[in-house]
Amino acid sequence: MKFGVVVFPGSNCDRDMQYVLGTVMKQQVEMLWHKEHSLRGCDFIVLPGGFSYGDYLRSGAIARFSPIMQEVMEFADKGGFVLGICNGFQILTEAHLLPGVLMHNDSRQFICKNIYMRAETDESLVTSKLNLGQVVQVPIAHGEGKFFADDATLLSLRENNQVLFRYCDAAGNLSDAANPNGATDHIAGICNKGRNVFGMMPHPERAADPVLGNTDGRLILDSILNMVEM
Repeated sequence: MKFGVVVFPGSNCDRDMQYVLGTVMKQQVEMLWHKEHSLRGCDFIVLPGGFSYGDYLRSGAIARFSPIMQEVMEFADKGGFVLGICNGFQILTEAHLLPGVLMHNDSRQFICKNIYMRAETDESLVTSKLNLGQVVQVPIAHGEGKFFADDATLLSLRENNQVLFRYCDAAGNLSDAANPNGATDHIAGICNKGRNVFGMMPHPERAADPVLGNTDGRLILDSILNMVEM
């Protein structure tokens, strides 16, 4: 499978993703500069974490207008698979490829730590190797990670089974204490109605190599290959 990892000015998780996909998972990876107008025949596009354009204005607000995003949006509209992680999730909401917005954490502080999240569906490309309700531990690193959506949008997300992950404790329980940024409905990741565009704040690529002492994130990335190979 050929993955494309988009690189914006300020991306800082692009090489992490390249390493995991290419070296750990043995997949072909293309690094796509934000000024390009071609996705080079990639089968799956990743918008990585970081601080695109220094997070001026709102996080992701400027990156959404990068030249390559026109290609990404057309690719997604045709059913192509796109995953946005952290800043990538913010860019996807700014581009209206995913509903809702990412706001400042309730603490108004940057949070960098391991958290637990619960798989809310096994009917998506990125959760196919997870059991419904399975808890995984992955890192977060963000200052604007609080997912927010109005009541109508939240209802639509629930009715269409679009919530991928919710923040929880180690036992899978939802609570304010286990919600690191104050996300509405504890939401950590969602997909679009077409189930081909995915966004999540936690970083699976930072928990996908045994040398780091945690491979829970590998389950999410392996799910992509699992569904493609079925």
